[in-house]
Amino acid sequence: MMATRPVEPAIVAELSARIDLIDARAGQARAGDLASELESIRRLAHANGIQPAVTVIHAIDSALARGEHRAMIHGWLSILRDAVGCDRRDADADAAFAAACIVRYGG
Repeated sequence: MMATRPVEPAIVAELSARIDLIDARAGQARAGDLASELESIRRLAHANGIQPAVTVIHAIDSALARGEHRAMIHGWLSILRDAVGCDRRDADADAAFAAACIVRYGG
């Protein structure tokens, strides 16, 4: 298994702050605006090897495409916050977050 370098705390803090801003505005934001903000988070997470966050954002994109936004997006952002803060970035962690998204979609 390939070793991964730790994510800089400043990157995690930046991603968390961006998620908090989206969460605070989710009640008034349009789905397209949310998707654009999430894309910037996805790019930063991907560049720093935080694959679980990338996986969760793909699920959120699907939720937005299904018409979920505003108050319905809060649960998705909670999962994303957990993915960003997760110390593990291996395939098992990625699969666990994908499973959490499946449960969220079904719940």
